[in-house]
Amino acid sequence: MQSAVLHSEMLVGGGTWSHVLKRGTSLRITDTEGNANVAAYFLNFENPSERFNLPDTLKAQHTAKLRADHVLFSDMGRVLCSITDDTVGWHDPIAGMSNAALIEKKYGKTTYQESRNGWYQNARDGFLVELGKYGMGPRDLHATVNLFSKVVVDELGNINYVSDNSPKGSYIELRAEMNVLVLLSATPHPMDPDPEYHAKPVELSISRVPAPRSDDRCRNLCSENTRGFVMTELYFL
Repeated sequence: MQSAVLHSEMLVGGGTWSHVLKRGTSLRITDTEGNANVAAYFLNFENPSERFNLPDTLKAQHTAKLRADHVLFSDMGRVLCSITDDTVGWHDPIAGMSNAALIEKKYGKTTYQESRNGWYQNARDGFLVELGKYGMGPRDLHATVNLFSKVVVDELGNINYVSDNSPKGSYIELRAEMNVLVLLSATPHPMDPDPEYHAKPVELSISRVPAPRSDDRCRNLCSENTRGFVMTELYFL
């Protein structure tokens, strides 16, 4: 799927990142050490009131996990991104993101003034900082997903975190079907039982990729996906 890499950088553990991923490009996120977690959020950059819709994404594709061939739907039924490649096989869309209270309760309180770059950061505050760069705030932050992490639901409805889901070198590739504002936070999963704060780095690579063809696997996974691609293409006419 990838063509020549246009840009590559590291997102440090605990760090937050944002970028307008242009239609016709892809973002590959690689877990360079293993057992990373990356909280992710997506909006239509040209109209930020159109944003990632988690319930529609799951029910349209009859899934409780994200993997290759799935797409991320907006709340207007269009496709924001497609998962064109994935070596993990299970990414968590259920457990949400960490916040300051959760991080302090699990790991203790630190500040940048005391710990510098080693301070314990959380996904929610990081996302709000990034959203502020584009004139947005708390009202614009909705459901997120956790890349590289896995949670399962047992027969009693209990949600359980599964450790060691992502081996070193695992990656996921997202193809932008619109001009998508992508926000990422390399902070621990909110259900990670590790008593120590271990935020892992990931590598980010952006490449130019061809437009999806009529036989594209993401497009043809189900009828809802096909309709989503048609609506997205009409948006650009």
